[in-house]
Amino acid sequence: MPDKRDVLLQRLLAMFRIEAEAHLKDISSGLLALEGKPVDTPAFDIIENMLRCAHSLKGAARAVNFAQVEETCRSLENVFSALKDKSLAVSSSLIDRLLGTVDALGTLVSGEGSMAERQKPLLTTITRQLDETLKSPIKEGRTGSSLSQAASPLSLLPPDESSVARADVSTHLRTSTSSHASATIRVPTVKLEKVLRQVEELLLPCLTARQRAKELGEITATLATWKKQRLQIQSAVRIIDRELTSSLKDSPFRGQHGLPKLLKYLDGEPLQMKALEERLVRLQRTIEQDQRALAGMTDCLIQDVKEMQLLPFSTLLDILPRFSRELAREQGKSLELVVSGGEVEIDRHILEEMKDPLIHLVRNCIDHGIEQPAARLAKGKPSSGRITFACSQSDSGKAEIRVADDGGGINIGKLKAAARKLGVMSEEEMEQLGESELLALIFRSGVTTSPLITDISGRGLGLAIVREKVEALGGSIKVKSSTDTGTAFHILLPLTLTNTRGVLVHAGGQLFVIPSSSVERVVRIAKNEIQTVKNRETILVDEQPVSLVRLNDILELARNSAEMEPTHYLRGIVLSSGLGRVVFLVEEVLGEQEVVIKALLRPLKRVRNVAGVCMLGTGRVVPVLNVPDLLKSAVKASSATFISTQDSSAEKQGTSSKHSILVVDDSITARTLLKHILESAGYSVTTAVDGVEGYTALKTGAYSLVVSDVEMPRMDGFALTAKIRADKQLAALPVVLVTALDSRDHRERGIDVGANAYIVKSRFDQSNLLEATRRLISISSIKA
Repeated sequence: MPDKRDVLLQRLLAMFRIEAEAHLKDISSGLLALEGKPVDTPAFDIIENMLRCAHSLKGAARAVNFAQVEETCRSLENVFSALKDKSLAVSSSLIDRLLGTVDALGTLVSGEGSMAERQKPLLTTITRQLDETLKSPIKEGRTGSSLSQAASPLSLLPPDESSVARADVSTHLRTSTSSHASATIRVPTVKLEKVLRQVEELLLPCLTARQRAKELGEITATLATWKKQRLQIQSAVRIIDRELTSSLKDSPFRGQHGLPKLLKYLDGEPLQMKALEERLVRLQRTIEQDQRALAGMTDCLIQDVKEMQLLPFSTLLDILPRFSRELAREQGKSLELVVSGGEVEIDRHILEEMKDPLIHLVRNCIDHGIEQPAARLAKGKPSSGRITFACSQSDSGKAEIRVADDGGGINIGKLKAAARKLGVMSEEEMEQLGESELLALIFRSGVTTSPLITDISGRGLGLAIVREKVEALGGSIKVKSSTDTGTAFHILLPLTLTNTRGVLVHAGGQLFVIPSSSVERVVRIAKNEIQTVKNRETILVDEQPVSLVRLNDILELARNSAEMEPTHYLRGIVLSSGLGRVVFLVEEVLGEQEVVIKALLRPLKRVRNVAGVCMLGTGRVVPVLNVPDLLKSAVKASSATFISTQDSSAEKQGTSSKHSILVVDDSITARTLLKHILESAGYSVTTAVDGVEGYTALKTGAYSLVVSDVEMPRMDGFALTAKIRADKQLAALPVVLVTALDSRDHRERGIDVGANAYIVKSRFDQSNLLEATRRLISISSIKA
């Protein structure tokens, strides 16, 4: 079995060769560009770039113990520095010498057996030659030609070795590029992200194709039902024909009625219907096959592009050994860092975002957890502390990172005192918390058990930042601690940031999508299973009490009348994160499906409880819920509203449904969002694209309130408001202006024309709009 160090070294060497090839290519291009410049033309940028490349290559060579490359790069640095400060003149012979150096370095780092070995004496000569160049600078200008007189690095070798070296370099120049390019290429991450976004867009045609196949199946079923009904009608027509023929037996009109023709048509129709039905079935089968093929190819393509973004977890830990060693030494502590699971691959975006949180955790473990050597020996522990990093992939397809120390653990008493001093919660509230809930207080901003503020800790911000970062990535973090045994942080992260699956639910008469990564399970709840624990409605999940709330109450939506019908069972969905677990009651769980989540743009960048939107296969746009926001809202929600608010919610819905609101906005996005928010609150909403259309709607319909944008074609919001106030029939109608115009002059103009409320889009909050709407309609109703 190969040694782990050898495996790591081989991986580092492969990465070094790729990096060295890029640096040497840049230096070679720079030298050629430098040679082509006139003598009096500034070349500072070119020389500076070559100097940086040589410096970076020197550092990379040192990391993989490539001493000869490091020494040659140091000489290159000295030459480029001399060129930069103009103590050395650029000449053709110098350019030749430097290009020969680059070629020799390229052959050596390629690692191609005997060719690389032959470059070692050549590089020794080149390094000495570069050092001598600095001692006796070449005075020839850039435009002079001294190729015949210049001492090429190869010419300093014995004749036989020189010819072999020339052949090796020539062969290397022809083959090195193709050999490395065939194994790996460098692609800018921006291009990878662009490809991933475009590939994800393929999900929309897949969803649409699936929907079309479903609709075609429904058409086929409808045709089959129609066929059965037609057979019944045909038999009824035959009976009527016999009775009519019998009654007209002796009549001169016998045989003149049209029923025989109708029966003849009905007799021939089954063949046509059968042919049509067969065509529909074949078409449905073909569409389903095409849809499955498209879905399969899309899934594979998405997976392949996602894998391009994956990096080993070990790449995140490169900076931690030295950082932890130095920090422990500053505090007089001894430390051992243990890493396992470094081969688990995670999205590079997640690794980049997790770098700072892991540094915070290491700092916390060293400063707060690991004791001084004397204290550890007194407790019977080794004098050297231990911090363990373990990464594994869970069955749910997530990465679980465990950061643990064997220190003194978290002092619960000090933690409670710090939280009480900061005013996080009262003593009575803390007494009701369990141990895990108390430990979660360390993630509150400002809570710290350190008695002294230093440049390392004591401000109570580090762990708060860790939780915010983890939750922003769609993950969760928990902490466990035991006195004198240590503390362990458990972080659960998605392997990739792109989430293409969601659970479709129905709540408050609206459709919503919840990311599948945050859904623990779906449950059916009997009403007699609901219990009250610590003044909160709860049910037992895995023998543990879990809070129970209604999703429509959290989203401030009116309760659906169908939901309030008596039923023995309720449907719920269990959501979990670092904040805990909560069961959200919904009207219906429609299933899980692929979704393409789109983030909200300004001015709707941050809407409470909403993470973005997605489009279903039917073309309907559905909000995607923000699970951390939902859990925070659930914690703040009143725990006693489960039964007592049913009647009041029904009354509220009945009241709000009586009111109609006119939304006037030329932006379809803003118009759709405002319509969705108001309809979710139980109002009836009509939309108009500008002031002229809005005023026409007001004259032809009855509305309780107008919500209008300001900047619109034909008639803007100010002109519309003024026209409403000048109309005797509409003068008392409340008007709310929702606009991006935030200046004092625009606000004053809004007041002058008679607007009742002025909401700025850059600070838009749906609760402000709904509150203003309810208040203005209420005042208007009282006046009426």
